[in-house]
Amino acid sequence: MKKILAIGGSNSKQSINKQFAVWAANELDGVDVEIIDLNDFEMPIYGIDKENEHGIPPEAHDFKSIVKNSDGVVLSLAEHNGSYSAAFKNITDWVSRIEKGTWAGKPMLLLATSPGGRGGQGVLSTAKAAMPHQGAELSGTFSLPAFGSNFDATVGISSDELRVEFQKQLALFKEAIG
Repeated sequence: MKKILAIGGSNSKQSINKQFAVWAANELDGVDVEIIDLNDFEMPIYGIDKENEHGIPPEAHDFKSIVKNSDGVVLSLAEHNGSYSAAFKNITDWVSRIEKGTWAGKPMLLLATSPGGRGGQGVLSTAKAAMPHQGAELSGTFSLPAFGSNFDATVGISSDELRVEFQKQLALFKEAIG
């Protein structure tokens, strides 16, 4: 059975991006979904001086190992001031110091959502450009605007138009993971 990671790019306990990533990963049939909580990988803010003095934290190695041992990643990014959340960026900064290719060549369904009408399009645009350079095989991208209006915990994406577009992107990811 394929192992798919569901990651919300936020350390909020009520993260809508984590909720969205978990829902999206569970839309795949016949996979084992492992939910990754960024709070389990809290580390000091990355800096070369900290790395030189203390080495790379074990949490970074743990995160990298989990990614390597998966078959794909569903990542939904929170947008903080037009970019990644500090928690997500810090984890990827540390993990990138272990070896090239943070995402280990894994297929990735890249998502973003927000309460607003742009649905995290700023961070999604940044991530679409960056993730292939960080070792992700982008296999679909989707932005869900106005999370509170377009998502229901029992049915998922409630807008028919948005659901159809999401399903197209999910199909690309499904093909990539085999």
